[in-house]
Amino acid sequence: MHVVRRPQDLSSALARAAREAQAYFGRPEVFLERYIERGHHVEAQILADAHGGIWFLGERDCSVQRRHQKLIEETPSPVVDEDLRTRLGEAAIALAKAAGYVNAGTVECIVDEDGNFYFLEMNTRLQVEHTVTEMVTGLDLVALQIAVALGERLDLDDARPRGHAIQCRINAEDPARNFLPGPGRVVGYREPSGPFVRVDSAIREGHEIPPDYDSMFAKLIVAAEDRERARRRMLRALDEFHVEGGPDDDPAPPVDPLHPGVPSGDPHDHLARAGPARGRHPEQRLGVGRADRASGRPRRAPRGARRPTRPRADLRPTPRARPPAPRPAHRARGASMCTA
Repeated sequence: MHVVRRPQDLSSALARAAREAQAYFGRPEVFLERYIERGHHVEAQILADAHGGIWFLGERDCSVQRRHQKLIEETPSPVVDEDLRTRLGEAAIALAKAAGYVNAGTVECIVDEDGNFYFLEMNTRLQVEHTVTEMVTGLDLVALQIAVALGERLDLDDARPRGHAIQCRINAEDPARNFLPGPGRVVGYREPSGPFVRVDSAIREGHEIPPDYDSMFAKLIVAAEDRERARRRMLRALDEFHVEGGPDDDPAPPVDPLHPGVPSGDPHDHLARAGPARGRHPEQRLGVGRADRASGRPRRAPRGARRPTRPRADLRPTPRARPPAPRPAHRARGASMCTA
């Protein structure tokens, strides 16, 4: 994708995009679309059975991204009011009807600052972030998808989202190396728990995180009565998430987890786009540690105080012949483990 801001740059950008399309996909076709400068990634969850029933189960906001990869998802979206929610749901249902669609599906859109939304694509499957919809509706979307495949008739007329849910993707990455994947062996692992806290994971202590797949190895999901309570519950759960493994280096400084973009619902894709060469990562303010609110600078421990451990994303394998020495558990409180 290339953004063209001046008419004289259009021809060169088209030629460059065509070359890239040919190299990656074997076809040189490209298309033009309006660029939304400060857009929100908002998607509609639908479910359609084979008997003509189609239901809109609310929207999700997935605007906090890095390199166009989602990091935090929540429902409902903080930028969607009732009018926009109604229009978005009606459009998603109309699209499914026109296509004769049967299954769980996600209609993804970009919402601009004026409340207009633009269709991106439809994912004909469950999304990674379907968990937040389950938390606010009480539905098991996986079971419902299987029921649809079996030809059963669904009745979801009474399904109504209640409360607020947030998901953080927990990734094995190294912010000191521009968030490259950090596969390896997990030597210590403890998940958070408590009411309205859910963890979907694929690892345990002693497991290997392979280099062959996506770096995400867990999803942390919380729910509460409203967004502020859900956000603070997420911070508490992140603070309790311990993952140990990798060298005792210092990949990221502690910074403020209460980034102003998250309380205001104004993160945008730009929030998590900066690299290490530009100083503190904007997304790290969401959870690597706490900082001085006035200056925005990390709080420093008193001289002689024990230095707190921080999450280590680089889980490079340690030699099997020499078991690793015991280390304090690393807290997955931010971008280096939870790329929030």
